[in-house]
Amino acid sequence: MLPILLPTPQEENTAYKTQVSRNANIAKLEAGYLFPEIARRRAEHSQKYPDAQVISLGTGNTTEPIPEVITSAMAKKAHALSTLEGYSGYGAEQGEKLLRASIASTFYDNLGIVEDEIFVSDGAKCDISRLQVVFGSNVTMAVQDPSYPAYVDLSVIMGQTGQYQKDVEKFRNIEYMRCTPENDIIFFCSPNNPTGSAATREQLTQLVQFAKENGSIIVYDSAYAMYMSDDNPRSIFEIPGAKEIAIETSSFSKYAGFTGVRLGWTVVPKQLLFSDGFPVAKDFNRIVCTCFNGASNISQAGGLACLAPTGLKAMREVIGYYKKNAEIIVETFESLGFKVYGGKNAPFVWVHFPGRSSWDVFSEILEKTHVVTMPGSGFGPGGEGFVRVSAFGHRKNVLEACERFKQLYNI
Repeated sequence: MLPILLPTPQEENTAYKTQVSRNANIAKLEAGYLFPEIARRRAEHSQKYPDAQVISLGTGNTTEPIPEVITSAMAKKAHALSTLEGYSGYGAEQGEKLLRASIASTFYDNLGIVEDEIFVSDGAKCDISRLQVVFGSNVTMAVQDPSYPAYVDLSVIMGQTGQYQKDVEKFRNIEYMRCTPENDIIFFCSPNNPTGSAATREQLTQLVQFAKENGSIIVYDSAYAMYMSDDNPRSIFEIPGAKEIAIETSSFSKYAGFTGVRLGWTVVPKQLLFSDGFPVAKDFNRIVCTCFNGASNISQAGGLACLAPTGLKAMREVIGYYKKNAEIIVETFESLGFKVYGGKNAPFVWVHFPGRSSWDVFSEILEKTHVVTMPGSGFGPGGEGFVRVSAFGHRKNVLEACERFKQLYNI
């Protein structure tokens, strides 16, 4: 009988490795992306407290059903695909002509934006990635601080930044909205995620003027524009001269509950040119055609239904539901003596906990109330000392969470 040879400890730890080097830019990223990290901590909490009713007011994931006038249009399109007359395969990478025209007339009426400047996609987040490919690695990025984490992470992955500096919690070679003349690309979100604040017309006019004077390009994220209550611009193209220096990206996710359906768009005006005079839209179109086969024809049917009069009415009703949730959350924290921002022009409430670590407050709220929020520092160093509370949730859960907040902080 042959002896059984057991592997040595060294052999057990040896795994086959390819000769392909890891992308050094991805290796710069310090930790997991914020939202999966929150999901991981929530899962750990649920294991620790299996009987607790955990309420999520953390990620910006919508909770209310998509209006039937919209889903019925998608169902009709899906059923038509099972017939010879209704079947369609690949569509235009830029999106269906009728949908592009409808987006132009609904959101950019009288702003000079035409349908062939609109690129329909599978969501604003995906378009932000494609825009980074267009810009390449030899540019300097500026972001609001705090800001949506994807702006920074994608800049890192594209090689636009240096190493992470732990002492200041920032990456080298990325401007955290100091807006100095060396900035090439400026990411700007209004109404803002995570703070919920909205830029005024005067502020956006100054931003456009700055970009023009310094030859920069603004990537304007308007994903929450329909939540605006104040008389602030809903599009960067409301500002004179913006078509020469700005791109705008938006989404149906937070308007119609399309977080899982995936449908968005990006506007790249013909007047926007690189330093050599080449149109930015042509390069973006090339990237779209190379990396993308177009948004789902079923989701585009839903998008068309969203922009019909009945669809717009239904979307506004859902948005009103979330805005009421935000009002309840704001009133709760204000009654407890906290300084609160946002909640009026966006579905996010930004609560200040001065002198405290955002992650410590996040952990305290989760441990003692079983409510998931978002640590402000996860959106950038400027978010330290804040917690973001999302208004995306069922009303009964929002009310219950607010009662738990009152029990925790009503001293």
